[in-house]
Amino acid sequence: MPNDLFDNSLVRFTSIELDDANVALSKWGHKMGPLHRGNQGAVCFGLFYRDDLVAVATTSYLISAVVGGGLKHLTRENCCELSRLCASRAGLCRVALRLWREFVLPSLGFRFAISYQDADLHNGNTYRFDGWKRVGRSKSGPDTRSGRAGRDKWIWMWEANQ
Repeated sequence: MPNDLFDNSLVRFTSIELDDANVALSKWGHKMGPLHRGNQGAVCFGLFYRDDLVAVATTSYLISAVVGGGLKHLTRENCCELSRLCASRAGLCRVALRLWREFVLPSLGFRFAISYQDADLHNGNTYRFDGWKRVGRSKSGPDTRSGRAGRDKWIWMWEANQ
């Protein structure tokens, strides 16, 4: 085998800027669109194949003091939200999710992570097949920025050190 195949990484998972994550979310048609949460910011990671960004995972602090759906034990202090997960092609969301949960989540210092899955748009298999637990259901109010109607969402949870 030629050695030049091993001179550069084929794949890497590394931190990226929120602006870069948002460009990818728009380009790939994420149903919730770019991540805009006021001045909260986000911790964003991208999966690259050679120099091409092929998947993103963004982490945000909880907006509410506790997670919706009556899950009062999940608070801003012990839980973060995987706020966006998106990829340029099928199958790569699973890769990005696993890398995020194995390496990013532990580095953030939270015991729990949650992610909201639109009950009408997705079947939840990405989370289910990765070992997350479906722990609740939530309905959001209308989006104040876009006027878009609220959605029914499943709440998925990962507990660190399972």
